[in-house]
Amino acid sequence: MGVITDNLDLWSEAVGGTLVLFLGGGAIALVLGLLVGAMRVSPIPIARSVGAVYVNWIRNTPLTLVMFFFAFCLPILLRERIDAILLATLALGCYTATYVAETIRSGVNTVPVGQAEAARALGLTFAQVMRLVVLPQASRSVIPPMMSVFIALLKNTTVAAGFSVLNLGSIRSWLSERGENQLVVLLWVMFIFIVLVLLLAWLQRAMEQKWRVAR
Repeated sequence: MGVITDNLDLWSEAVGGTLVLFLGGGAIALVLGLLVGAMRVSPIPIARSVGAVYVNWIRNTPLTLVMFFFAFCLPILLRERIDAILLATLALGCYTATYVAETIRSGVNTVPVGQAEAARALGLTFAQVMRLVVLPQASRSVIPPMMSVFIALLKNTTVAAGFSVLNLGSIRSWLSERGENQLVVLLWVMFIFIVLVLLLAWLQRAMEQKWRVAR
């Protein structure tokens, strides 16, 4: 426990940095992923093509390269200095959005086509069909894979450690300068990640239970 109690300031910043990256990146991924997922199932060919290009391009690019672009290239293009944690959050959000989009697309495909066609026959627009008919039903089937995406996002926050962002992925190097045992530090980092993942697993079970009752 001395590794934590003697360095509580660093641990607080590291855990806080990980949570900021996770929550901020998750919010961006949900909004952008929902938009891209809707484009992927859109009846408009151009929208489907744009969505497919974005997903295939970003998803097939290593996260490290995406992070590198946001950390070094984006500030040069914008010609201004941007906070490192903000850039890392944007990179994680844009990268994870591709997996969110594909998860939503797979969930939408589980809804019978006849329901969407019936909604359109009643005069509903594509946006109304998605919001009122398709997504409420698709959300039940996407909870487990979506939670897996967010668990992966939580683990991917450690990549930001290589881009001057203090989080659980970089605290080992910080504490090594204070003479702490690096193996003990890594064990504590593993323990914290296990606790966070268990919390997400509990949230998944709670959401699944809620949808089962609603059904």
